[in-house]
Amino acid sequence: MVDARPERLTRSQARRAVLHASGLDRPRPARSAPGGARELQRVVDRLGLLQVDSVNVLARAHLMPVYSRVGAWDVTALDRATARRPRRLVETWAHEASLVPPATFRDLAFKHAGNRAAVERRGDALHGVPVGRSPEVAAVRRIVDERGPVTAREVQEILGGGGRRSAAWGWSWTDAKRALEHLFFVGELTTAGRNPQFERRFDRPDRVLPPDVLAAPQADEATARRRLVEIAARAHGVASVRCLADHWRTAVAPTSTVVAELVADGVLRPVEVEGWRGPLYLHRDAHVPRRARGRALLSPFDPLVWERTRTEALFDLRYRIEIYVPAAARVWGYYVLPFLLGERLVALVDLKADRRAGVLRVPAVHRTPGPAGDEAHGAPGDVEVAHELAAELWTMAGWLGLTDVRVGPDTSGSLAAALVRELAAATG
Repeated sequence: MVDARPERLTRSQARRAVLHASGLDRPRPARSAPGGARELQRVVDRLGLLQVDSVNVLARAHLMPVYSRVGAWDVTALDRATARRPRRLVETWAHEASLVPPATFRDLAFKHAGNRAAVERRGDALHGVPVGRSPEVAAVRRIVDERGPVTAREVQEILGGGGRRSAAWGWSWTDAKRALEHLFFVGELTTAGRNPQFERRFDRPDRVLPPDVLAAPQADEATARRRLVEIAARAHGVASVRCLADHWRTAVAPTSTVVAELVADGVLRPVEVEGWRGPLYLHRDAHVPRRARGRALLSPFDPLVWERTRTEALFDLRYRIEIYVPAAARVWGYYVLPFLLGERLVALVDLKADRRAGVLRVPAVHRTPGPAGDEAHGAPGDVEVAHELAAELWTMAGWLGLTDVRVGPDTSGSLAAALVRELAAATG
């Protein structure tokens, strides 16, 4: 009989457990040269996936979680991992579009099947254009079979002309693009990497996945769900069922069933955290360090912050991506990164890489409200936050190949003046 009585954690303890699980509880190691394939693999092993997003105002979303945990790294290691055999990462629909290990791609087969069923339920259409059994998709499937890997632009050229276009989340998609995205969404296609223009190179999984992964028996849905929940739980340290389901964007009800099984098997333990409504679970490998000493700027797509209710419960921070919010209605800025210092998210920093000028620009920098109640005692002051942030901005600028960091006269936010002083002091 498993003792399922919950243990209790303070919010500080929970934060430290979460940061340790995410690889953000300690300073990044000093290196004489940028990290590479080994560091990339360690981060993927820890997090389970890297979310992909096309916004490049600072750095691509899937590059940032690695940087936040290991510091400067050679991003060509990712090209090798995705484009060369045997591939270590492939792209599919997981937590949105994501890079995952090939074995995880196969474990997501039940999700791909669910995506196909969802498309069929809504009338076999994607963004208003027939897919699935449509002639367009059949034609695109033949092209991939014959010529893959191929980009959407290449497929459209083979089909002839520019193709019809319709708006989809602000982008103009051709018939070829819509058909390929459908086949990607349902797992019939993955990617053999991306080209220099960041276009997906679509191909069939049987030509992309390593032979040993293809040769392994296909897991049934129950086994696959359990493996995915275990990956998510280990990456979270402390989590709710909602957190664990959100990691892979799977349904809450079957995730809850798996969690109950993992509790019965001792993989997860029920836990209570002050200020965070449960039920919550602690992974058996979770560790609560005495202190969290990390420092990092986090992408809006970092797993630490992408489940927003968790971010609010742990860090007292209501944080949303405001890229699609009209400028006048934005609270923090356009592309805003939380700044982690120790165990707190102490600032929100709007950043832009001006590659032509070689400058990392800071349009806005705000101090966060911070933890409520007694735990606010001992939080770093504005001067310390600005000092540490200035150092972090210079580190990031170096990784991005930029030679200057600038806070302009139009920079908004409560930390702007302090950051100006610290940057000036740093440049002497």
